[in-house]
Amino acid sequence: MEEKDHKLQDAAGEQEHKENEPKDSEKQALDPLVEEKKTDQSEDEETEMAPTAEESENDKDVQEEIDEENAEDAEDKENEKRHHIPFLDYHSMPMENLVGELQRLVRNEKVQAINKHVNSIKYEFDQKYQEFIEHKKEEFVANGGNEIDFRYNSVTKRQFNEVYGEYREKRDHYYKNLEKTLKENLDKRLAIIEQLKGLVNVEEDMNTTYKNFKELQEQWRNVGPIPRSNYNDVWRTYHHHTEIFYDFLHLNRELRDLDFRHNLEEKQKLVERAEALLTETDLGKAFRELQTLHKIWKEDIGPVAKEHREEVWERFSNATKALHLRRQEFNKELEKQFEKNLETKNGLIASITVLSENVADSHRVIQQQIKEVEGLRDAFFKAGKVPQKSSNATWTAFKEAVRAFNRKKNQFYKDLKKGQHENLEKKKALLALAVSLKDSEDFESTTPEMKRIQAEWKKIGHVPRKYSDKIWNEFKEACNHYFDRMHSRRNAAHKVEYENYEKKNACLNRLKAFTLGKDKEKDLQTVKDFVEEWKGYGRIPYNKKHINGKFNKIIDALLKKLGVDRQEAELMKYGNKIQQLARADSNRAIANERTFIKRKINDAKNEIRQLENNLQFFSGASEDNPLVQEVVKNIERHKETLSTWKAKLKKLNVMENRLSKEADDENDSANGSDEEE
Repeated sequence: MEEKDHKLQDAAGEQEHKENEPKDSEKQALDPLVEEKKTDQSEDEETEMAPTAEESENDKDVQEEIDEENAEDAEDKENEKRHHIPFLDYHSMPMENLVGELQRLVRNEKVQAINKHVNSIKYEFDQKYQEFIEHKKEEFVANGGNEIDFRYNSVTKRQFNEVYGEYREKRDHYYKNLEKTLKENLDKRLAIIEQLKGLVNVEEDMNTTYKNFKELQEQWRNVGPIPRSNYNDVWRTYHHHTEIFYDFLHLNRELRDLDFRHNLEEKQKLVERAEALLTETDLGKAFRELQTLHKIWKEDIGPVAKEHREEVWERFSNATKALHLRRQEFNKELEKQFEKNLETKNGLIASITVLSENVADSHRVIQQQIKEVEGLRDAFFKAGKVPQKSSNATWTAFKEAVRAFNRKKNQFYKDLKKGQHENLEKKKALLALAVSLKDSEDFESTTPEMKRIQAEWKKIGHVPRKYSDKIWNEFKEACNHYFDRMHSRRNAAHKVEYENYEKKNACLNRLKAFTLGKDKEKDLQTVKDFVEEWKGYGRIPYNKKHINGKFNKIIDALLKKLGVDRQEAELMKYGNKIQQLARADSNRAIANERTFIKRKINDAKNEIRQLENNLQFFSGASEDNPLVQEVVKNIERHKETLSTWKAKLKKLNVMENRLSKEADDENDSANGSDEEE
């Protein structure tokens, strides 16, 4: 390392000598001088200072890499910690995990040691977020939005910006405080170099001069770090003038030779340690150790006798080259793995492309294809790095393949929604007709028309989800209103319904006056008695059914205070519905109730399945992550709902089996009577 530095210094020195102009101390130190008395430098010194002709471009690269790494570490000792901070596979992480890892680094590591980690995380996050936001924009446009109006508020992006802003603030504060100290230390080192230059050719006792030289060396060691941009130039200048001083010291060979012997012994130790690194299996660890050895060679050990300079440097340089060669071979093997990763990723891209070219025309199949694309997408990120030269092209091809699938998928749903809106208009027309007929007094002609409207309604397909419940409830209310009126005319039992309503109203008033006491079991039994009483009153007029809601609301509040869980409370109230269905003795009503419950069960299962799939995207995220906690909370809530609906279905089955058994018993009795006759 010294040998290559010095040739550059000689060239700079010759130029300065030609100009023969005075310069300020800092510029003189950063542009090293060689003494005008060229005759004092031997051919051996020239050989040591110049790089050999056999040095390849790769050798220069590794030397420059070591110099740059040492310059960075020298600026602040905490920089060395970056070698020991794990460099994770950020490419395979989802955005949420990248935010978590960035937050961990910023809050737990020294800010000057995580620059490369943060830059890599930001690069991967920006790539993934860009892909994500483009997908959202395509969905927005596919749903009829104007691209210029697209806005998206991402919680994950906001969190990333907050943590990255915290990092920048810490980084700027650190370097602002560091800058002044580094500048002061640089000035001190330049002043020491000027004093060192002044020792040459002084007319004083040589022992005194040597003592002053040693004091300057000690001051140099204790100065502290300087800016990394000046580090190598300042050290080269210092070593250059140190060797000039030793050449000047030839008048006192005893002192000079003593230093030379000590320096030779120390450098030989470094050479032996460097050669031993060739057997180290951990190449990263070996190269960091080699970097440290070069730093000691440069900063802590002075020159050796000219007859040993070339030999000791040659051994050290050869060990460096050999280790560098091992790294090159290792990197070649790594490149082979990257090529395999590239093949894997190209295969995944091809699979996504096939799906994008064969997007299905049914919701069920497209949902399955969406899951396949998500699986391929996850596999792409987990496939590992690819050669740098192929990275951008691979990423672009991947985004285009995913985007092509999303565009066709979005177009399908855009067309589907168009059809659903057409269905909505048809149902609105039927609703308007039903509303116009619901108060008709001409039951003979209106009843067939109302039944035709209901049959026509069933033939029309789905409408947009946000309208489906509302329009269905309005249509059902209009139909029920009409048929309730019709039935009230034909059914003398209508009077009984009003009697039931009066009884329920009285029961409700007593329930309102009821207060809980200290005996929980007694209070719970009282509440159950109210529920059983309520069930026993039977059907009430349709337009009075709101009283059931009032009753259920009070019962819910009492059961909650008594600590009855939500499912048990629901099942207690559901018994009322079961009794109504049993009294109605309508197979159609029971079948409708069964269909309704099964639909609710399927809805709950689908919600749980979707949430569990979403949870997989948080792989590696902390359980304390608010997003993870929210998803887990929703899963548990839907599981509780699923359990309740299953319990209701079981009650319905028990009731239906009981009715069926009673019907069979009646038939058996009737058959028995016929046989007796």
